Amino acid sequence: MQMRSVILRESGLSKPYAQSKPLVIETVELTPPGPLEVLVKIKAAGVCHSDLSAINGDRPRPLPVALGHEASGVVIEVGPGVDNVKEGDHVVMSFLPICGHCSYCAEGRASLCEPGYKANAAGTLLSGSRHIRLKGYEVNHHSGVSAFSEYAVVSANSVVKITKEIDLAKAALFGCAVVTGVGAVMNTCGVKPGDSVAVIGLGGVGLAAILGAVASGAGQIVAVDLVPAKLELAKELGATGTFLASDPDVAAAIKASTGGGVDYAIEMAGSAKAFDLAYNITKRGGTTATAGLANVNSKFEISPLPLVGEERTIKGSYMGSCVPSRDIPRYIDLFLQGKLPVDKLLSSTGSLDEINEAFDRLDRAEVIRHLILP
Repeated sequence: MQMRSVILRESGLSKPYAQSKPLVIETVELTPPGPLEVLVKIKAAGVCHSDLSAINGDRPRPLPVALGHEASGVVIEVGPGVDNVKEGDHVVMSFLPICGHCSYCAEGRASLCEPGYKANAAGTLLSGSRHIRLKGYEVNHHSGVSAFSEYAVVSANSVVKITKEIDLAKAALFGCAVVTGVGAVMNTCGVKPGDSVAVIGLGGVGLAAILGAVASGAGQIVAVDLVPAKLELAKELGATGTFLASDPDVAAAIKASTGGGVDYAIEMAGSAKAFDLAYNITKRGGTTATAGLANVNSKFEISPLPLVGEERTIKGSYMGSCVPSRDIPRYIDLFLQGKLPVDKLLSSTGSLDEINEAFDRLDRAEVIRHLILP
């Protein structure tokens, strides 16, 4: 079949993207699903910093690539051997296909699935196949999804069936922002009622972490960002204290307000400087976690002494340490119960035709989550 798809051929082009146009809408050929693969009609796809990192070169991807990884849709066709979904099912995409049988999956650590990681790095589906053709040449898949398209062929391990009670546009947010942000709080850190939490970086993932901290019953919830408007939104979502990251005394101010630091400081900005702040505001015996995707060349330095003398913990969090088939339906249930109002993260919607402008707005921190409705 033929469809429209957003293709990135070259990363690192100058801004604004509305002028340099790194993303081009092409009419491509999409081949049918093979064994253990499904065809999905894309209903909504989120504009996320993970896509931006491929556009600006922070996280190089095999090119050309059909971008987009946070999405929802409807199953149109299933390939041989698929038994987890059927035609007509509503699904949310997982940006890491979960093989279910590697050592990490066997341990319940699906977010570290090795075959899934290797497939994403190669730009293929879990089977090693590519299904997008442009003028006779193969195009790489982004995170096994390639959601800035009218349709997608994906591994059956990349889709999670969801209830039809939730609007599909809102459901798309659960594919990345929610699993990464809420999961970092609930799974990676295991925040308990009464714990103190700080979130540094209030994009879609960071604000989802604020929601996760509220839902977990955290006592103090500190929000930190460079943009005052995002701090105001964090207050609306339940943050008990907000701090401007550009304040040279921000670390001291946060420590003063929290009695020496927080139990859990979570860096969501993708910045070594933000991670340094998170580490400095973590209390003795506390945990500093990072889910931000920094430039591949970024570095940070710490003294190992506090790790011993203060019994500190540093943790990475990928995909919120989630098991998608378990956690996405769980988080949607919390949303439907009114306990996880992720719809407040939705800033705007638009079409494929404005994709470059949408990434300009994201880069300028003018939106939390903008959804593309193909």
